[in-house]
Amino acid sequence: MLHSPDPKDKESYGQELILNMYGCNLKTISSRTKIRNFVIDLCDNVIHMKRYGRAFIPHFGHENPMTSGYSLVQLIETSSITAHFSEYKRSIYMNIFSCAWFDKKETAAFCKKYFGAKTVKAKLIKRP
Repeated sequence: MLHSPDPKDKESYGQELILNMYGCNLKTISSRTKIRNFVIDLCDNVIHMKRYGRAFIPHFGHENPMTSGYSLVQLIETSSITAHFSEYKRSIYMNIFSCAWFDKKETAAFCKKYFGAKTVKAKLIKRP
C-alpha cells in the first residue's frame, strides 16, 4: 500500500474504511453544498488524496422515504469515496477505498464531527 507507515503493508493493495453514521444533522446531510464541501475537505486535509474531477452528488430514490436522499461519488487518483445519505433515517453509509494509506481513526472522527453523528460504526478492510 502506498505511504503506509507499516512495512508489512507495503505489499498490500489498499484499504477500505466502511462508516455507518447515525443520528446525523439533518440540515447537513440534506445540503448538496455541505456534502461537496465535506468531500473537498476530507480529500485535501484529512486523507490527503488528489480528487479526480468534481464530485457527483445526485438526490434521488424518492419513491421510498428510506432511500430518498443524496448519494456521493468522488473519484480520487487512488480509488474512490462513495456515500448514501438517508434523510428519513438521518444516517450515512460511506465507503472510502484507496491504495494509498490514510489514518482510519482521524478519518472517522472527522466524518462524525462534520455530520454531527451521534454514533459511528467503522470497519477497516485491508486489501492484500
